[in-house]
Amino acid sequence: MLGDKDVIATVAVKDLDVGRRFYEGVLGMKVVHAEGEEALTMQSGKASLIVYRSQYAGTNKATALNFRVGDAIGEIVKALEKKGVTFERYDFPDARHEGPLHLLGPMKVAWFKDPDGNIISLMNT
Repeated sequence: MLGDKDVIATVAVKDLDVGRRFYEGVLGMKVVHAEGEEALTMQSGKASLIVYRSQYAGTNKATALNFRVGDAIGEIVKALEKKGVTFERYDFPDARHEGPLHLLGPMKVAWFKDPDGNIISLMNT
């Protein structure tokens, strides 16, 4: 029924202006539609993200968004660090670390948070 339909990710922020500055200015996503002071629809590759205002922003303790960045993961991490993004360090069983990169077999992952504490990852897969 839904397996051939597009899905749109959503992430909650407390202040839409702060969220826009982060997702557009820091991450480089493009705003394609604005719903006043309540929500923005942003484009990343072929996918869409709705950034919306909510009092519950940042309460999710799990990864909210994953970006598949391929072999450019190291370059993207460095570029985001230059923009002030701080990467998280998690201690997973069998994981090795190279700076902010978590090496999980052939998979490389780096996690960071948006201004509201939503957890975002970069993945090389």
